[in-house]
Amino acid sequence: MKTVRNVTYELLRRNGINKVFGNPGSNELPFLKNFPKDFEYVLALHEGVALGMADGFAQASGKPALVNLHSAAGTGNAMGALANASNGHSPLIITAGQQNRAMVALEPLLTNTDATTLPKPLVKWSREPASAQEVPHAFSRAIHTATSEAPGPVYLSIPYDDWDKRADESSASLLNRRVKNARSLSSDELAELVQRINTAVNPVLVLGADVDAARANHHAVELAEKLKCPVWAAPSSPRCAFPTRHACFRGMLPAGIASIGRLLSGHDLILVIGAPVFRYHQFEAGPFLPEGSELILISSDQQEAARAPVGDAWIGDIHPILSQLAGHVADRAKAMPDALPAPLPVAASYPLKAESVFDILNSVAPANSIFVNESTSTIPALWQRINIATQGSYYLAAAGGLGFAMPAGVGIQLASPDRQVFVVVGDGSANYSIQALWTAAHYAIPVIFIVMKNGTYGALRWFADVLNATDIPGLNLPDIHFSQLAEGYGVKAFRANTPEQISDAVSRARASGKPALIEVETCWTEQGEKQ
Repeated sequence: MKTVRNVTYELLRRNGINKVFGNPGSNELPFLKNFPKDFEYVLALHEGVALGMADGFAQASGKPALVNLHSAAGTGNAMGALANASNGHSPLIITAGQQNRAMVALEPLLTNTDATTLPKPLVKWSREPASAQEVPHAFSRAIHTATSEAPGPVYLSIPYDDWDKRADESSASLLNRRVKNARSLSSDELAELVQRINTAVNPVLVLGADVDAARANHHAVELAEKLKCPVWAAPSSPRCAFPTRHACFRGMLPAGIASIGRLLSGHDLILVIGAPVFRYHQFEAGPFLPEGSELILISSDQQEAARAPVGDAWIGDIHPILSQLAGHVADRAKAMPDALPAPLPVAASYPLKAESVFDILNSVAPANSIFVNESTSTIPALWQRINIATQGSYYLAAAGGLGFAMPAGVGIQLASPDRQVFVVVGDGSANYSIQALWTAAHYAIPVIFIVMKNGTYGALRWFADVLNATDIPGLNLPDIHFSQLAEGYGVKAFRANTPEQISDAVSRARASGKPALIEVETCWTEQGEKQ
């Protein structure tokens, strides 16, 4: 007899899913019974860490990831991580165990009441199957919904007694289904876009995370080099879609309406690809576009296209559209832009400045390293100092929710075993998901965690100045010993307060082939979170 469990695991297998990220509870045990030997269960100590690891794995691998949460409480524990995954277009299949189907109406202990509503609006689709026989179909729909454009999390609530029930014979038809995304521009659409780009006198590109997610970075470079135009990263971009040392690159746009308008002034065409228009943060009154500018958005996300306050939008798959544009726009007969000057070296001091730490990391990290950042007050310094040259080399919490970087770094390292992952966190953000250290140690996942310890919430201090808010309580974080916490979770720890000590610690960590944490005393500056 084929059970619902048998068919579901085969469906997952056929769709390239063989890892389950989770922290099991009683409602989830029947799903995990007789766990297949070709699957791996990645245990987290907290559901937010489980979902964060799955988020990182899905983004880095480009494949869907399965997360198993514990009913309503586990879903609640993971909601902050779910906000980041939703904003990051991460294809997650999230399952939560439900009480026995015969008792759900009585709302006993561990019932997920109104389960399909609980994760909204952070999921693309949610479902509690009406019968055990519907479970494989719900999984099939969940997988294809999560991975279709624009990708994103989906949620299934499954009564725990469903798994041993007989599967419907028709479920076999689900195993070989494929859903392909192939929305490129029609010939008329392509001709219109190319004509508008070619007639622009001074165009500019603004690239978002979806370019990197679509693995279309090389097409973005080709397009920029044909246009000989400046390229900006979209405000608060959670990924990097363009080489940061390229002559065309100008940095990351700030997250204010007026500031963006000032920096894009003089460009008659603003071509935004793979980003919302725009992800603002601090309020700055001003026009959405500079005078004399028009905007074109190319997006895979219908919602992002619909809510843009200005400009025309084309909805489709980023990779084929960028390839089409790069292949058809005119190659302009003018010089390339002058590259930005290299940042000036910073004198070593104690405590070290963030710029010094990033200079050291840039010199000792392998060329194809991956940086996962959650030291929010030092984002501008990292973008200036770290050479990000290849696809999938930079990740940030897409919704700004703290607790992303440490578990995501573990998931990214799992998906990218041939690259070194560096997780850079502030002492504020590190406390949100420190349990990720245990998973890294338990599975010998060789992430290097860098804790930038400045004893305060630096980004909040900067934003308090923006708001002209003084005497704010709760911004200092004294007396936290991250090296001791790391060792308690089984991770080798170093304290490094000079360039030489950091370099030595990175070298020893890499040589060990195991995870390590490097605690660095840094000074807080008023540069702040100028995203």
